Amino acid sequence: MQKSLTAAALAAFTATVLATTAAAAAVPGTVSGDGGNRIAVVRSDGTAIVKEGGLGAQWTTEADGVKQIVVAGDRIGVLRENGSVIVKQGGLGAQWVVVADNVKQIALSGDRVGIVKGNGVAYVKEGALTSQWTLEAESVKSLQLAGTRIGVVRGNGTAIVKEGGLGAQWTLEADNTKQLALSGNRIGILKGNGVAYVKEGGLGAQWILEADNTVQLELSRDRIGVLKDDGTAIVKEGGLSTAWTLEADNTTQLALSGNRIGILKDDGVAYVKEGGLSTAWTLEADNVTELALS
Repeated sequence: MQKSLTAAALAAFTATVLATTAAAAAVPGTVSGDGGNRIAVVRSDGTAIVKEGGLGAQWTTEADGVKQIVVAGDRIGVLRENGSVIVKQGGLGAQWVVVADNVKQIALSGDRVGIVKGNGVAYVKEGALTSQWTLEAESVKSLQLAGTRIGVVRGNGTAIVKEGGLGAQWTLEADNTKQLALSGNRIGILKGNGVAYVKEGGLGAQWILEADNTVQLELSRDRIGVLKDDGTAIVKEGGLSTAWTLEADNTTQLALSGNRIGILKDDGVAYVKEGGLSTAWTLEADNVTELALS
């Protein structure tokens, strides 16, 4: 005899589906920026498009066969479905430079380029796009760059961060880590149990608990954003203990950059707002699988 779902069971099932969708859509690389004016999306057909300037600027097609896109300053980095990484510097029509192959993740910040190879080895280069790579860590699940900081989450869930030159020493930050986020002098971690923490200051500063039931954590300047497992996106501005502002529901990805907030809804439509936390949204693109802000 078939039984109908109770309201409580249906709610729990819906939350589980949303959490799974959000976790799948959240990109392991860098999607948030530091106040740039570029917006990038990857569409469902693998085409990457980028715009520069106001929210209503025109899109420029950058590449096809794209798995991940990152924008930082005047650089655009693309990870293609075949594992090759190409990066360009300058205008949207600048020439691409092939920087690596057999890659599973790319990160950009300033004049640094970071990659995680298919075998889990992370490398970072600094300066020109053709400069040499420095091996940073092995058994790496994800890599983050911000200013002179480099952070990785290892396959065992350990989060480590270094500050300074490419050869600086690592500092152990946390274990049981699902995601790491860096911005300025802030470090954020999302633990395996869905609890998000952020610290501000030195690498040894104390953690502040920010939110639970979290599937994605993003930082940019003095803003913190989290995507909850029910698809709700919330953002705060200012100190680590300020109040949250509800931004959107039915969300599968969140991105921050300066005074911009971007969201990807579960129907594949990307929106961005600029200014205060309560400003209106601008529809940017549909059929989107990934959104990134510079």
